[in-house]
Amino acid sequence: MIIPYTDIDQDTLNNLIEYYVLREGTDYGEHEISLAEKVAAVKRQLKNAEVVIVYSELHETVNLMSKQQFLQQPSVNP
Repeated sequence: MIIPYTDIDQDTLNNLIEYYVLREGTDYGEHEISLAEKVAAVKRQLKNAEVVIVYSELHETVNLMSKQQFLQQPSVNP
């Protein structure tokens, strides 16, 4: 189930995004990007509907994933 990012308290949303960004551990190449810049980038992706917040009732977890990745899941009917 997709949870609209606008339905989430701003502090909670920031914590969720920070957790996601820190968990990913992505290497951004030659130039280091600050946590604030990474969080801002994810927020832009949420606003542009490139990334969605997904709640799994089965696993009782919340995750961020690309919209394309979400739609490609076998259990999702577009």
